[in-house]
Amino acid sequence: MELEALLSIYEGDECFKEISSSSFQFRIGDLDDTIAFILDVTWPETYPETSPEITLDSFFNNKISAETKQLILSKLGEQVEANLGTAMMYTLFEWAKENKMELMENHKPVIIAVTTSIGDGNTAKKKERKEQLTKSQKRKIVNKTDHKGVLPRGWDWIDVVKHLSRTGGRDDE
Repeated sequence: MELEALLSIYEGDECFKEISSSSFQFRIGDLDDTIAFILDVTWPETYPETSPEITLDSFFNNKISAETKQLILSKLGEQVEANLGTAMMYTLFEWAKENKMELMENHKPVIIAVTTSIGDGNTAKKKERKEQLTKSQKRKIVNKTDHKGVLPRGWDWIDVVKHLSRTGGRDDE
Protein backbone atom coordinates (compact mmCIF):
# COMPACT_ATOMS: atom_id res chain seq x y z
CA MET A 1 0.00 0.00 0.00
CA GLU A 2 2.89 2.34 0.78
CA LEU A 3 4.42 1.44 -2.57
CA GLU A 4 1.30 2.65 -4.41
CA ALA A 5 1.33 5.87 -2.38
CA LEU A 6 5.01 6.51 -3.15
CA LEU A 7 4.49 5.86 -6.85
CA SER A 8 1.55 8.25 -7.00
CA ILE A 9 3.31 10.97 -4.96
CA TYR A 10 6.59 10.83 -6.88
CA GLU A 11 5.12 10.09 -10.33
CA GLY A 12 7.12 12.11 -12.85
CA ASP A 13 9.67 13.19 -10.23
CA GLU A 14 13.17 12.51 -11.55
CA CYS A 15 14.53 12.30 -7.98
CA PHE A 16 12.62 9.08 -7.25
CA LYS A 17 13.40 5.79 -8.97
CA GLU A 18 11.85 2.39 -8.31
CA ILE A 19 14.49 -0.32 -8.78
CA SER A 20 12.20 -3.20 -7.80
CA SER A 21 9.03 -3.63 -5.72
CA SER A 22 11.12 -3.44 -2.54
CA SER A 23 14.11 -1.31 -3.62
CA PHE A 24 14.21 2.42 -4.36
CA GLN A 25 16.60 5.28 -5.02
CA PHE A 26 15.88 8.83 -3.98
CA ARG A 27 18.13 11.75 -4.93
CA ILE A 28 18.36 14.55 -2.41
CA GLY A 29 19.28 17.73 -4.33
CA ASP A 30 19.74 18.60 -7.99
CA LEU A 31 22.09 16.72 -10.33
CA ASP A 32 24.47 19.68 -10.60
CA ASP A 33 24.35 20.40 -6.85
CA THR A 34 27.68 19.72 -5.12
CA ILE A 35 25.94 18.56 -1.94
CA ALA A 36 23.43 16.22 -3.59
CA PHE A 37 23.36 12.53 -2.71
CA ILE A 38 21.33 9.41 -3.50
CA LEU A 39 19.70 7.21 -0.87
CA ASP A 40 19.43 3.53 -1.77
CA VAL A 41 16.56 2.02 0.24
CA THR A 42 15.61 -1.66 0.37
CA TRP A 43 12.62 -3.00 2.27
CA PRO A 44 13.03 -6.29 4.11
CA GLU A 45 10.15 -8.81 4.19
CA THR A 46 9.00 -7.58 7.62
CA TYR A 47 8.94 -3.86 6.76
CA PRO A 48 7.63 -1.55 8.42
CA GLU A 49 8.06 -3.48 11.70
CA THR A 50 11.79 -3.68 10.94
CA SER A 51 13.88 -0.84 9.61
CA PRO A 52 14.64 -0.58 5.88
CA GLU A 53 18.21 -0.99 4.68
CA ILE A 54 19.57 2.43 3.72
CA THR A 55 22.90 2.82 1.93
CA LEU A 56 24.87 5.51 0.14
CA ASP A 57 26.81 3.09 -2.08
CA SER A 58 25.72 4.38 -5.49
CA PHE A 59 28.35 5.73 -7.88
CA PHE A 60 26.79 9.20 -7.61
CA ASN A 61 27.93 9.32 -3.95
CA ASN A 62 31.62 8.62 -4.63
CA LYS A 63 32.49 12.26 -4.05
CA ILE A 64 31.16 12.16 -0.47
CA SER A 65 33.64 11.35 2.30
CA ALA A 66 33.14 8.30 4.53
CA GLU A 67 32.64 10.51 7.62
CA THR A 68 29.83 12.46 5.92
CA LYS A 69 28.19 9.24 4.75
CA GLN A 70 28.32 7.87 8.29
CA LEU A 71 26.76 11.08 9.65
CA ILE A 72 23.91 10.92 7.09
CA LEU A 73 23.23 7.26 7.84
CA SER A 74 23.23 7.81 11.62
CA LYS A 75 20.82 10.78 11.39
CA LEU A 76 18.55 8.80 9.04
CA GLY A 77 18.76 5.86 11.45
CA GLU A 78 17.42 8.10 14.23
CA GLN A 79 14.45 9.04 12.02
CA VAL A 80 13.83 5.38 11.16
CA GLU A 81 13.77 4.44 14.87
CA ALA A 82 11.30 7.26 15.58
CA ASN A 83 8.95 6.03 12.81
CA LEU A 84 9.38 2.26 13.28
CA GLY A 85 6.12 0.35 12.80
CA THR A 86 4.61 2.89 10.38
CA ALA A 87 4.98 3.62 6.69
CA MET A 88 7.99 5.95 6.80
CA MET A 89 9.49 6.34 3.32
CA TYR A 90 7.73 9.59 2.42
CA THR A 91 8.52 11.04 5.85
CA LEU A 92 12.13 9.92 5.57
CA PHE A 93 12.64 11.35 2.07
CA GLU A 94 11.02 14.67 2.95
CA TRP A 95 13.02 14.91 6.20
CA ALA A 96 16.24 14.32 4.23
CA LYS A 97 15.29 17.02 1.68
CA GLU A 98 14.51 19.54 4.44
CA ASN A 99 17.71 18.78 6.39
CA LYS A 100 20.11 18.42 3.44
CA MET A 101 22.25 21.37 4.54
CA GLU A 102 22.57 20.00 8.08
CA LEU A 103 23.44 16.53 6.80
CA MET A 104 26.10 17.86 4.43
CA GLU A 105 27.51 20.66 6.61
CA ASN A 106 30.91 18.97 7.07
CA HIS A 107 31.06 17.77 3.46
CA LYS A 108 34.46 17.98 1.81
CA PRO A 109 34.47 16.50 -1.70
CA VAL A 110 36.67 13.46 -2.09
CA ILE A 111 39.07 13.58 -5.01
CA ILE A 112 39.62 10.16 -6.46
CA ALA A 113 42.85 9.64 -8.36
CA VAL A 114 42.63 7.12 -11.14
CA THR A 115 45.76 5.06 -11.50
CA THR A 116 46.53 2.42 -14.02
CA SER A 117 48.98 -0.36 -13.52
CA ILE A 118 50.72 -2.30 -16.21
CA GLY A 119 50.46 -6.03 -15.80
CA ASP A 120 53.43 -8.35 -15.43
CA GLY A 121 53.29 -9.35 -19.07
CA ASN A 122 50.62 -12.04 -18.74
CA THR A 123 48.08 -10.05 -20.68
CA ALA A 124 48.18 -10.18 -24.45
CA LYS A 125 49.51 -6.97 -25.90
CA LYS A 126 48.63 -5.87 -29.39
CA LYS A 127 51.40 -4.15 -31.25
CA GLU A 128 50.48 -1.19 -33.35
CA ARG A 129 51.01 -2.09 -37.00
CA LYS A 130 52.73 0.39 -39.21
CA GLU A 131 51.61 0.89 -42.76
CA GLN A 132 53.60 -1.44 -45.02
CA LEU A 133 55.18 0.23 -48.04
CA THR A 134 56.32 -1.49 -51.20
CA LYS A 135 59.92 -1.18 -52.43
CA SER A 136 58.93 1.29 -55.14
CA GLN A 137 57.06 3.47 -52.63
CA LYS A 138 60.09 3.49 -50.34
CA ARG A 139 62.38 4.32 -53.28
CA LYS A 140 60.20 7.31 -54.27
CA ILE A 141 60.30 8.64 -50.70
CA VAL A 142 64.09 8.29 -50.54
CA ASN A 143 64.52 10.05 -53.90
CA LYS A 144 62.42 13.00 -52.73
CA THR A 145 64.31 13.50 -49.46
CA ASP A 146 67.81 14.62 -48.71
CA HIS A 147 70.31 12.55 -46.68
CA LYS A 148 68.62 13.55 -43.40
CA GLY A 149 65.19 12.36 -44.49
CA VAL A 150 63.81 15.88 -44.86
CA LEU A 151 61.77 16.82 -47.91
CA PRO A 152 63.17 19.83 -49.81
CA ARG A 153 61.31 23.12 -49.68
CA GLY A 154 58.51 23.21 -52.25
CA TRP A 155 58.49 19.46 -52.95
CA ASP A 156 54.71 19.45 -53.27
CA TRP A 157 54.35 22.71 -55.21
CA ILE A 158 52.77 22.59 -58.64
CA ASP A 159 55.19 22.94 -61.53
CA VAL A 160 53.64 26.09 -63.00
CA VAL A 161 55.12 25.72 -66.50
CA LYS A 162 54.08 22.09 -66.76
CA HIS A 163 50.61 22.94 -65.52
CA LEU A 164 50.12 25.82 -67.94
CA SER A 165 51.38 23.78 -70.87
CA ARG A 166 48.69 21.16 -70.14
CA THR A 167 45.83 23.57 -69.46
CA GLY A 168 46.74 26.34 -71.83
CA GLY A 169 47.21 30.02 -71.18
CA ARG A 170 44.99 33.06 -71.80
CA ASP A 171 45.98 33.36 -75.44
CA ASP A 172 44.41 29.99 -76.27
CA GLU A 173 40.88 31.13 -75.39
